[in-house]
Amino acid sequence: MTRRTHDVLSVEWVRLELLRTAYSTRGGIFSRMDPRAVLAWYVLLALAPWFTHDTAVLIGLFVLGAIGVALARVGPLVLGLFLIGLLGNVLGLLVASFFFGGDLGTLAALTELNLKLGAVSMASMAAFVSLDPEKLSDALLSLRAPELLAFGVSYGYRMLPILVDEYVTVFEGQRLRHAPPPRPGILGWRVILQWCTLAVTAFSPIMLNVAGTVRTTVEALETRGFTYAAAHPQGRRLRLAHLRITPRDVLVVAASALAIGACYAIPGLLGISPAPPGGAAG
Repeated sequence: MTRRTHDVLSVEWVRLELLRTAYSTRGGIFSRMDPRAVLAWYVLLALAPWFTHDTAVLIGLFVLGAIGVALARVGPLVLGLFLIGLLGNVLGLLVASFFFGGDLGTLAALTELNLKLGAVSMASMAAFVSLDPEKLSDALLSLRAPELLAFGVSYGYRMLPILVDEYVTVFEGQRLRHAPPPRPGILGWRVILQWCTLAVTAFSPIMLNVAGTVRTTVEALETRGFTYAAAHPQGRRLRLAHLRITPRDVLVVAASALAIGACYAIPGLLGISPAPPGGAAG
């Protein structure tokens, strides 16, 4: 029988997932929309949870965020990190609250907070994995953001694959220069400790390489008149000429706004009186 290998949780798989996330190669409905419409959708979903303390409304907004994640086709790496962070935050706060005399009211307050954070986090994932560097930079420039901010976003995204490649090269070089532990220890703790040490020490050479790369890139861009073209009205028009708001963009944003309004109407439809912030009424 042919043996099949699953390349999961390896350095190469993480690198490829980061590149797919940064450059929006997974597709999804938001990647085909105008980036300004995607930012408008994100603002709606990110602000809506902070105007209510009702658990039913927050559950509805959490479900909307989950639908957005599914439509954006968020990768398993980002989604897994989100789930680990959310569950770890819930368990950590729960244990801390009971150690310091908390009760079910504290649990309800923590549930409300984590629903808000989860809804905002999923909206962020859905929006920003659907925007490649050019789209996000052009959207910020079109919305009259400072030129340096738009350039910084675009340049930061472009530096990501370079940083990942350099990190992998340095990390593998350090592995070749270090002998493995003579004994792995219980559950391989010595091997894990060595890998963690190499992972931390590999950052120092990268910082030096990045400084040289940044200077070379900035000098090359300035030689070609990047700052002048970004600030000049004609250059701005030429760069943003491809942006178009389509009926699909308006439909998605409008449907999301209606869905948020429906979530806020849930307590009234179910006859639930909203609880005051901070717990049950006295």
